[in-house]
Amino acid sequence: MLEAQEAGLVLPRFTYEDAWTLGTLLVGLARERRAPVAIDIRRGAQQLFHCALPGSSADNDAWIDRKRRVVERYGESSFLVGARFRAKGTTFEASSRLDPDRYAAHGGSFPVAVEGAGVIGSVTVSGLPQAEDHALVVEALGLLLSSYDAGDG
Repeated sequence: MLEAQEAGLVLPRFTYEDAWTLGTLLVGLARERRAPVAIDIRRGAQQLFHCALPGSSADNDAWIDRKRRVVERYGESSFLVGARFRAKGTTFEASSRLDPDRYAAHGGSFPVAVEGAGVIGSVTVSGLPQAEDHALVVEALGLLLSSYDAGDG
């Protein structure tokens, strides 16, 4: 299912305006749910969007950085990377050989993939249980992709 989500959420493009749209979609969804999250969107090394909602903390920014590094290294969602290690009967922390203070294969960071270009960035949410962080990102990316299909983007 996680692999299918990534295959289905490839964007036709990802501009500054698209990052803003995705970020505001995430903020809107999080506010509706009173979710105490921080949100980060990047293209390459450049941060295009960041928002911290009530109830989030600097700790969430640290989690964002750790989860984002997993996406940057593996080119897949942080949730999928963690699931792959668990499927092998181990954990990311025990078997990845990466510093757990710098990398976290917990749900919430998702690759921004563009048709013909591959993974060009990441979108990350932190503040909810990891499956909910992941689901929020997937929902917002689906809404963004639908807006392209509807001709709004």
